[in-house]
Amino acid sequence: MSPTRKGFFIRAAAVGGAALVRRVVASLTGRSTAAYAAVGTTRSAQSAISHGPFVGHLTSTSAMVWARCSTPGVHRLTARRMGERDELVATAEATAANDMCVVWRMTGLQAETRYGYEVTYQGQQMLGNEDAFFVTPPAEDAPTLTRLAIGSCAREDAGSSAVWRRMSAMDPHAVVLLGDTPYIDSTVLDVQRTRYGEFAAVPDFAALLRNRPLYATWDDHDFGANDTDGQLDGKANSRRAFIEYHANPSYGDGDHGVYTKFRRGGVEVFLLDARYFAGTEPSPVAAGQTTLLGRQQWEWLWEGLRASTAPFKLLASGMIWNEAVRPGKPDHWGSYLYERDALFRFIGQERISGVVLAGGDVHRTRVLRYDTIETAGYPITELITSPIHAGVIDAANAPHPALVHDSGEPHSFLLVTVDTTVTPPTLVAQFQNEAGRELYSLTLNAEMLSPA
Repeated sequence: MSPTRKGFFIRAAAVGGAALVRRVVASLTGRSTAAYAAVGTTRSAQSAISHGPFVGHLTSTSAMVWARCSTPGVHRLTARRMGERDELVATAEATAANDMCVVWRMTGLQAETRYGYEVTYQGQQMLGNEDAFFVTPPAEDAPTLTRLAIGSCAREDAGSSAVWRRMSAMDPHAVVLLGDTPYIDSTVLDVQRTRYGEFAAVPDFAALLRNRPLYATWDDHDFGANDTDGQLDGKANSRRAFIEYHANPSYGDGDHGVYTKFRRGGVEVFLLDARYFAGTEPSPVAAGQTTLLGRQQWEWLWEGLRASTAPFKLLASGMIWNEAVRPGKPDHWGSYLYERDALFRFIGQERISGVVLAGGDVHRTRVLRYDTIETAGYPITELITSPIHAGVIDAANAPHPALVHDSGEPHSFLLVTVDTTVTPPTLVAQFQNEAGRELYSLTLNAEMLSPA
C-alpha cells in the first residue's frame, strides 16, 4: 500500500473511531494494538481543545503554550497575573495544514510571576481553571534553585503514567524528554501525527505539563525507525510532526533538524539532534569520517558553548555518549568517537566549564565519569536515564572503564537540581523510580567542573 493510501485510511479511522485508529496504526508499524491503546481526554464534546494545553518554552519575560484544537479557526489565549485584571492576549489559528496544532506566544511578562491562562474560541471559554497557569522564571543570573525532570522511552501505559505522577510530585520547573516519547516507528505523516496525539492524550502526562514547560528532542523510534540514522526516508515528515506537537524555543537551523537549547537558572540545556544528520555528510572534525551532528549543528554548539554564562551546561542527546551497549547495537556516540573526542578537546581548548552529558535510549540507568583531564581539563560525567516504561534491557549492562553505576530499573527518571544560591553552585543528579525510591545520586559542583 502506498504512503498516500495508508495516510488516507489512518485519517479516515481518526474520524470513524479510536479503536480503528489503533488497529490501522498497529498494522503499519508492526506493533500490537495494546501498545497503541488510546487514553481518553477530559474534554467535553463541545470543547474546541482536543489535546493540552501544554506549557512550552518559558523565559522571564515570555511564554509559549501549545494545544491541539478540534475545530479550525482562530483561538485566543488570555493570561493574567494572579489576582489582577489586566490581560495579555495571544491568538493562533488551527488549520488542517498544521494538524490543528497551535502555539500561542506571549511577550512582555514579568519575571517570577504566576499567570493564570484561559482559552476561548468564538467568544466561548474552552479552558480555564486552577491548573491552567505558568510561572515565569527569575532572571538567568539570579541566585535560584532549579529542578529538571528528565526521562526517555515512555509508552501510554500505567507504568509510564506513574512516572508522570511522580514527576509532578517533585514539582520540577521543567520537563525534558530525550526521545522515544512516543514510539512511532514510521515516517508516514499521518502515523506520526496519530501517535503524538495518543501520547499527548494521556491524562497524567497532560496534567504534568499544564503548568510547567516541556522541552524535547527525539531518538530513533520517534524519528522513524529503530537504530536508524539520517539516511531514513521520510524524515521531513517526522520533523514536521515533531514541530507541530511541541513548543520548543527553536528547531534546528529552521529548515533541518530539531536541536535547540534553553537556559533555566544555573543550567543551560543543549538538546542535541543525533538522528537527522547522522551519516549524511563528512564530519567537520575528522577527515575521511562521516558526521553524527552535521556541520550546522556543530557550529551552533560551538557558538552556544562559547557564549554560555551558565555555571552548568547539560549536553543532552537521545543516544548515549559511549560504546557500552547491547551486542550489535550501532547507534551511539561510540560509533562516532572522533566527534565526541573532538568535543572534549574543544571544551579544553576553549576552557568551557561545567559540562555534563545526558543520554537515554538503552533502557538502563547508568553513570559514567570519563578521564578527560588532559583533553577537557576536568572529568566529564555522563548521566543515562531510561526507561520510563517497563522495558529494561539486561544485555545493555555492558562493561566500560568509566562506568560508575548501572542498574536496570523500570519506570525510572532523572531529577537534576541546580542550586546557585550556594558557593560554589551545585548540581545534584538523582535517579529514582515511580515510587520515589532512589536508585543512585551524585553531587557535582562548579569547582569540580572547571579547567585546571
